[in-house]
Amino acid sequence: MLKRFIAVLVIMMFGAATFAQDVTGDNSGVSGVVKPSRDFLLVQLGYNNWAGKTDSLKLKSIGYVFNAFLCYDFPIKKSSFSFATGLGINVNVVYFDNQRLILNDTSISRGAAAYVVKDSGFAYSYKRFKFVTTYLTAPFELRYFSNKINRNRGFKASIGADVGLFLGAHTKGVASVGGVMVKDKVDTKRYMATWSLTPKVRIGYGNYSLFASYAVTNVFQNGEGPVVSPYTIGFCLSGL
Repeated sequence: MLKRFIAVLVIMMFGAATFAQDVTGDNSGVSGVVKPSRDFLLVQLGYNNWAGKTDSLKLKSIGYVFNAFLCYDFPIKKSSFSFATGLGINVNVVYFDNQRLILNDTSISRGAAAYVVKDSGFAYSYKRFKFVTTYLTAPFELRYFSNKINRNRGFKASIGADVGLFLGAHTKGVASVGGVMVKDKVDTKRYMATWSLTPKVRIGYGNYSLFASYAVTNVFQNGEGPVVSPYTIGFCLSGL
């Protein structure tokens, strides 16, 4: 369901970006002031991984992140700068490499915390084992636009941070048991940090840009899981 939602949003954003360019176009022959795009909607797809993980924690290199933000842009007087904030959703996905993340073991011997074990030695081995976290996110950005009349055609950059409120997390493993594909899912909020702070930068031209972010907060509560922080690099579509 999430993959379909992402695909639909990307298609909509490409259409919106093209429409915005056609409408605003080259304003050299236009009298009066043309209202510029304010990057109201941002959609981001990127590569996701964890910083700070030890050698005993192994992730595959196919993790990804999906962000979608609705923002409002506040121009700073008549300068090329503006401040923007809004609300959005952040979904982080990582895949474990021949390992499992245990979230439902409350035994005292394990310290009642999330932990990682090798997949080998289990009743069956997972073909895929992923961990997904979801946050309600408020972005804060200081933006620069080289083209104040038509932001869909000029250089743009921003710096800021996302403040996230934890919504949920789950693990999902896919394995073959007796020739039958079985999906094993554990959905829980235990052990997880309740909020996140993620500084970020974005740079690009027109409707297309690259972004990078690095969380300064841990995914798990202190002492309740691995000490790891997500970092992301990816592609951003904007233009409304």
